[in-house]
Amino acid sequence: MDFITLYLPPSIQITDDQFFELCQINELIKIERNADVSLILKPLLGGITSNINAGLTAQLANWKDDKSQGVVFGSDVGFILPNGAIYSPSAAWIKLERWDALSDEEKQKFPPICPDFVIELLSPSDSLKTTQEKMREYIDNGVHLGILINRKSRQVEIYKRGKKVEVLDSPATVSGEDVLKGFVLNLWMIW
Repeated sequence: MDFITLYLPPSIQITDDQFFELCQINELIKIERNADVSLILKPLLGGITSNINAGLTAQLANWKDDKSQGVVFGSDVGFILPNGAIYSPSAAWIKLERWDALSDEEKQKFPPICPDFVIELLSPSDSLKTTQEKMREYIDNGVHLGILINRKSRQVEIYKRGKKVEVLDSPATVSGEDVLKGFVLNLWMIW
């Protein structure tokens, strides 16, 4: 099943809290919100994509760096970006001091913060063009390093602020560069 974009009339304004509640009562549908307040409704992931997402998040969580540096998130959280979009990357990382600056209430719902690092795994229902636009939007909103994994084409796209997108063909690993010093994402399980 492909994702559906739902456009709302300007007279319907959904607050961040109402959107959070909407997502909670519709737990079988992954819902994201674009900056233009249109809603993206996606089906739950299939077994292969979910397993790969879990592996990506596990690699990030098991990263052998000082864990006091940041916080890791899986694909089941939505981040409220500065432009108002609410997106849920496959995996994400936020510097600890930025995370700690949020209130407990902000941490309980969709955190109003843009991650420092994101990974997006293109699922069979995702559009490459739309996901590439989302990656650029992440960068425009504060992500320092983004990795887009396209299993179908066996390519990885690296997004960095102020840099041209780098495309790698079937890489075995991808570095966390200066954002996640010492982190290496192993992609053997992807291909």
